[in-house]
Amino acid sequence: MTYARIKGTGSYLPEKILTNAELEKLVDTSDSWIRERTGIRERRIVGDDQTCRDLAVIAASRALDAAGLKASDIDLVVLGTCTPDRIFPSTACLIQTEMGIRPGAVAFDVSAACSGFVYALDVANRFIATGGAKRALVIGSETMSRIIDWTDRGTCVLFGDGAGAVVLEADDTPGILSTHLHADGGFEDLLNVPWGVSQGYGELEGSAGKLHMRGNEVFKVAVRTLGRIVDETLEANGLQKQDVDWLIPHQANIRIIQATAKKLGLPMEQVVQTVAEHGNTSAASIPLALDTAVRDGRIQRGELLLLEAFGGGFTWGSALIRY
Repeated sequence: MTYARIKGTGSYLPEKILTNAELEKLVDTSDSWIRERTGIRERRIVGDDQTCRDLAVIAASRALDAAGLKASDIDLVVLGTCTPDRIFPSTACLIQTEMGIRPGAVAFDVSAACSGFVYALDVANRFIATGGAKRALVIGSETMSRIIDWTDRGTCVLFGDGAGAVVLEADDTPGILSTHLHADGGFEDLLNVPWGVSQGYGELEGSAGKLHMRGNEVFKVAVRTLGRIVDETLEANGLQKQDVDWLIPHQANIRIIQATAKKLGLPMEQVVQTVAEHGNTSAASIPLALDTAVRDGRIQRGELLLLEAFGGGFTWGSALIRY
């Protein structure tokens, strides 16, 4: 069999930092409230001249360097994002051209909100397993600050911008052991951006194009759903909770992360947490956290990683990886 293994990781956070103290000047909130409820200390904001593509290219270039490969070695680019540069061409195509990835390679975006990276990873894994690609760039990149209502204290404290990437390579040794994806559009009203090309603004013209979330309801569904997918993933691989070395969750909220770790019976020391430094970066958050833990030496080759995410749609997914 042919498997996809992670050859290298990379990430990028914009230079501009927005602290909780600065948010206190924008909305009725406080540093202590934000930290207690979300675990977030600060978040990064893109510069006026930066786009989703710019963040992705830097993260992807760092992943290629870590893998010891060149852009010309890549034959597949899959980008998870809900904040693309344009309607079309896909941001993945723009990344392909800017990085010098060969013309004719496959490149496309995947839109699954905060689950975008896991969805993209699943797709790239299937390409490699079936011989459709030998080396793939899988990227999560978001400019969430562009769709935030900075007068809505329930959402503006949560989100930030960033990008993360991995290089996958075909191998005869198992790397990605399994992926599990799900969706339920019946929850669309709980988390959405109420605007679309074919839908228009409708009755929401004043707030269209900005993220809307009913936080308490989203939290409850997320905790239940992520607990179930942990069980599903382990059962599919004939493993026990104690077999997992590292949980790398979507960095949305420290309380959701803690609840998932409790479900696994993992101490927080075995959970990669970066939410304090960059907030919820949607599809970028899992590869950002993965790259952080790889580069600081926590994650070692041969260890078993469980990635899991939950996002608007609702979408949710997991990946079990032998790093």
